[in-house]
Amino acid sequence: MKKNTLKYSFPFVFLFFLIACSTKKNTFVSRNSHALSTKYNILYNGGIGLEKGLKSIQANDQDNFWKMLPIEKMQVDENYSGDEKAKNPDFELAETKATKAIQKHSMNIGGREKNSQIDEAYLMLGKARYYDQRFIPALEAFNYILYKYPNSSNIYTAKIWREKTNMRLGNDAIVVKNINLLLKNTDLNKQTFSDANALLAEAFLHLEQKDSAVAKLRIAEDFSRINEDKARYRFILGQMYQEIGKRDSAIYFYNGVIDMNRKADRKYMMHAYAKKAQMFDYENGNQDMFIETYNKLVDDRENRPYYDILFYEMGVFFDNYKEQENALEFYNKSLARKSKDPYLVASTYRNIGNMYFKNTDYTMAAKYYDSTLVKLDPKSREFAFIEKNRKNLDNVIKYEAIAKRNDSIITVYGLPEAERKSYFENYITELKKKDDAKRIAEEIEKEKLANVERNSKAGNVPTAVNPQAPVPADLPGGGAFNPPGTNDQASTFYFYNPTTVAYGKVQFRKMWGNRSLAGNWRLASSKTIVNPVLKDSLRIRQDSLNALQDSVVIEKYTTAFYEKQLPTSPVVMDSIGKERNFAYYQLGLIYKEKFKEYNLASDKLEQLLKNNPEEKLVLPSMYNLYKIYQITNPAKAEKVKSDIVGNYPTSRYAQLLNNTNTSDLASPDKEYNKWYKLYEEEQFDVVLENIDNLINQYAGDEIVSKYELLKANTLGKVNGLAAYKKGLETVADNYPNSEEGKNAREILEKQIPGLEKLDFTAVDGKNWKIIYAIPKGDTKTAKKIEESIKIFLQVENFEKLTTSVDKYNKTESFVVIHGIKSEAYARDISGVLRDDKKYKITHPAIIISSDNYKVIQIKKNLEVYLAPKNP
Repeated sequence: MKKNTLKYSFPFVFLFFLIACSTKKNTFVSRNSHALSTKYNILYNGGIGLEKGLKSIQANDQDNFWKMLPIEKMQVDENYSGDEKAKNPDFELAETKATKAIQKHSMNIGGREKNSQIDEAYLMLGKARYYDQRFIPALEAFNYILYKYPNSSNIYTAKIWREKTNMRLGNDAIVVKNINLLLKNTDLNKQTFSDANALLAEAFLHLEQKDSAVAKLRIAEDFSRINEDKARYRFILGQMYQEIGKRDSAIYFYNGVIDMNRKADRKYMMHAYAKKAQMFDYENGNQDMFIETYNKLVDDRENRPYYDILFYEMGVFFDNYKEQENALEFYNKSLARKSKDPYLVASTYRNIGNMYFKNTDYTMAAKYYDSTLVKLDPKSREFAFIEKNRKNLDNVIKYEAIAKRNDSIITVYGLPEAERKSYFENYITELKKKDDAKRIAEEIEKEKLANVERNSKAGNVPTAVNPQAPVPADLPGGGAFNPPGTNDQASTFYFYNPTTVAYGKVQFRKMWGNRSLAGNWRLASSKTIVNPVLKDSLRIRQDSLNALQDSVVIEKYTTAFYEKQLPTSPVVMDSIGKERNFAYYQLGLIYKEKFKEYNLASDKLEQLLKNNPEEKLVLPSMYNLYKIYQITNPAKAEKVKSDIVGNYPTSRYAQLLNNTNTSDLASPDKEYNKWYKLYEEEQFDVVLENIDNLINQYAGDEIVSKYELLKANTLGKVNGLAAYKKGLETVADNYPNSEEGKNAREILEKQIPGLEKLDFTAVDGKNWKIIYAIPKGDTKTAKKIEESIKIFLQVENFEKLTTSVDKYNKTESFVVIHGIKSEAYARDISGVLRDDKKYKITHPAIIISSDNYKVIQIKKNLEVYLAPKNP
């Protein structure tokens, strides 16, 4: 009977479960069954995926504390698209689970949703799409909640998320309008109220309404119940107040971050200290308190991951007080931490580069600027600025090297013979010391490597010692910022330092020779015992080597080696002096115009004037000194002005300084255009006769590079490719940062090699010319030939030929007939012009293809073309 009861009750039980699983029946069982299944099965697993994805993007999105932090920690890909495909597998999982919950457990009966978890599913769907940066699909999900579930407990959260999505789509004005309505018309809980105000603050920031943003963010910080958000809001408020110069308010909020201590991520606390350091008052601030604070921070073991920023700020502190040795020490300590913050590393390299630049060590400065550029964002303004300075530094290095070398040569050349010899002897002594130190260092390094290798083979290297690992405590000057936990006694013990051990071994062998490991080792008899015959042989060989070494004199250790390198010709010395003076002039201009280093600029120009430079550099140097002194020393400026006006009253610079006849002074650009027009009219002789005077007249102005390029072009037209190339090299080398210098360099690299390869061709071309070479000044012959050709073209010009007079060089011009289609026809025409009584041109004609004519005009090598060809 019992079996029959169970047997017949089974269908009823099955039917009960079917009714409970139905999404069409609005029963207590079905509603709660679907709600429980949705919440604790599908949405639970989707929530795990959503949380995992959120943690991954927060881990990958590293905050840049050097810029204003975004209120929401989420970096948006500017190249995102609104496609439907998910990019993050965790968010894809969350979206899949939310979609499954909606499809399988939605109970839309009579136009109303009976499953209380479906709005949660839509909210999860929208969040997954939002974090995956698919904002348009996310907006659809949030709007669906607001449209279909107006009585949902998540309605306010959905409204906030909808506006967050609108903000990501650039609709900030809509965000402000809708969030203000939300705050006005509803009674929100504290955290939701905080989130709404934080969103409103971010929208105001996008709209550049910073005062409104600050007010709303302060409300968000006050009402937030999430410590991580509270710390972030306080830090951003500190940044905002720091940006507008309200130091006290900024410090108040940074202190608020610091006071939170372990309640939030430690990075906010450490960067708050860094921001306070950046606002330190270097004139009235308490230096001892600053150092004491940072020492305490370094002593705290929890702060070890942030040593990079702490050491950097300490370096900046000493840098501002001009204590360069301490600053360099802490900058290097910061770099030794191998920070993952690229801008911190770039700033450290930049500051070290600036230190070397101020100390006129331009080669080292250039190296550090190169490292800076590697770490900086190429799209940033700072990158462009440092890149520009780095290029200018190439010229500084070049001209400083020329000035230093030539100064040295001129100084030594002018010494009496005895003093010169003494100078070289002192140099040789220092050189020997350096070479000896280098040799000892190499021996120590070899011994150290051999010692490490022996220990590694024996397996007895102490595990606590890594000879190649950088230990912060061993960095120079490591008092205040030595990382705690290092074993000071172990690290200073003699035999734990391989370098010290290796050095000791070298010194021991020098003093005692090879000794056996035995008692009484100081006795001579305790030296390593070897076969007497072998010992005598070795001694004889060593004596021979010593004698040979003594007989060989290293040339660089003799004064004669340096004496013979000195110039002996006054012409060469004059050339060296001119090169030195030009280098000083260029350095003065670069420091003045490019780096705004007015003291360095004035030093170079003053030294140039003391060197008795050539006349063309005197006035430009004095005028530039006047401009510099107007900024740095007005009294000196007046003195230089009176010197220019008194000694060079008719010069252009004197007229500029006196403001007299300025209307009669043509502007540099207008004057240049006049001479360029003459160049276009092929008046090359006139241009060349005046171009050098123009360059001297405008020396020191930016227009000079234009005149130099005009000179190069004119020389190319008159003297050919070689002269053109030389002129371009002058422009490219002397004015590398000007537009003309860059163009000249580009022509040298891209066009000149191709022009140099041009040569005459024997191919029967389709275009030919007849040319008559006319010597300069023989206008009678030229006029007769031109008139005869014009008559010929009027009578027999079936091929529409043309004629022109082309410049060739300083001594010759060409009367040319163009448009001839074949060599044979060219010979016929030249014969007619020669033999016909109407024309009677007795002057020899040259028949040449258009390609070869181009070659002779570029290279000015007509004589090569006319030379008899070898059979």
